[in-house]
Amino acid sequence: MTAASSLLTDRYELTMLDAAIQAGTHERQCVFEAFARRLPQGRRYGIVAGTGRLLELIKAFRFGDAELDWLAQKGVVRTAALDWLADYRFRGTISGYREGEVYFPNSPILVVDSTFAEGVILETLILSVLNYDSSVASAASRMVSAAAGRPLAEMGSRRTGEWSAVAAARAAYIAGFVATSNLEAGRSWGIPTMGTAAHSFTLLHDSEEAAFKAQVDALGPSTTLLVDTFDVHRGVELAVRVAGPELGAVRLDSGDLPSLVTAVRSQLDSLGNPDTKITVTNDLDEYTIAALAASPVDSYGVGTSVVTGSGSPAAGMVYKLVAHKNSEDEWVSVAKKSAEKATVGGRKHPVRRMNASGRATTEAIHVGESSESAERGRALLVTLIDQGTVDPQYVGPGGVELARVHRADSIAELPDQAFRLGRGEPIIPTLYV
Repeated sequence: MTAASSLLTDRYELTMLDAAIQAGTHERQCVFEAFARRLPQGRRYGIVAGTGRLLELIKAFRFGDAELDWLAQKGVVRTAALDWLADYRFRGTISGYREGEVYFPNSPILVVDSTFAEGVILETLILSVLNYDSSVASAASRMVSAAAGRPLAEMGSRRTGEWSAVAAARAAYIAGFVATSNLEAGRSWGIPTMGTAAHSFTLLHDSEEAAFKAQVDALGPSTTLLVDTFDVHRGVELAVRVAGPELGAVRLDSGDLPSLVTAVRSQLDSLGNPDTKITVTNDLDEYTIAALAASPVDSYGVGTSVVTGSGSPAAGMVYKLVAHKNSEDEWVSVAKKSAEKATVGGRKHPVRRMNASGRATTEAIHVGESSESAERGRALLVTLIDQGTVDPQYVGPGGVELARVHRADSIAELPDQAFRLGRGEPIIPTLYV
């Protein structure tokens, strides 16, 4: 294992490179495009996420001695391709939708301008990042809408792979979650972290009261106490007795939440703790969060559902060659014609049309080498990498915060019907013009 990201890919990308070098076509200028043919589960919009993470992985896409030796040993490619890979760094240009942007079917989310060789070997990396992160962000955004202003924390690290957990925390934060339980996500991306104790901490001690005292002694009375290890109402009574009126919150992780939350709120008030909050963390998704809208819940913790994209762990994005220069150095649009998998060739210039109230009405995609300057609306592509140089504003913790703000701005442009949880068509149509 090395720090390089170059083998986070599929073998066929390198065999295509190998064959193209032999054919002398590997240096042809090309345009690749990442897009989703449809939205998951009949949803009305998607959220782009993973862009900043992807840009850093592309910077690390190098073939050092360890990678080249392994490729040679396994006979993956021949000497000419190994020599080419030894000097590889991406020198092309990548434009795309800003991270946090809303997208729809066929939105050209990422556009890669490069030689065939430089662009083709990035396919798996691009799709791996954008498919997962955008799926998580799209699901998380629906949860944020369902929560109607109540804060949500991401706590799904135990329900996915160790590095997927970091990516999921990042994507959920961009989509509007306020914190994560994952410490690596906090260190790498500047996301606020949270967490107090699990049931095992209560079971460790001689009594529930002793466990609460140990936690309050360590973290102060403003901590959150988990009150459902044995009997909820007995747990609430003990929590108030131990922490007093300054008790920050109680957490419920089981039971019939709508009725239980109401009862716990009444109990806290009667015990003189009207300011103690209630947080719930019991297998929540956007539907259960919406069902709790009328309950006195103060915050939510979401695990499995958010890190699995609420049933859609991949966003269904694909990466296709849409144009290249031919042997006469002329641009040629290319497209796939397969049934149900046809693509639209040519360079794309997407614009989001707005009505007089500033609400989105259409995803207008202009096809051709020149954009349509007369189009009224918001142009969606920004330059992310310019001739191999990454724009620093889109990476690191600063890029995460920028994406979080942009997601909120993009969501505000959607019609109100976009936030209904029932299955439906995309909230605005995609038109090629």
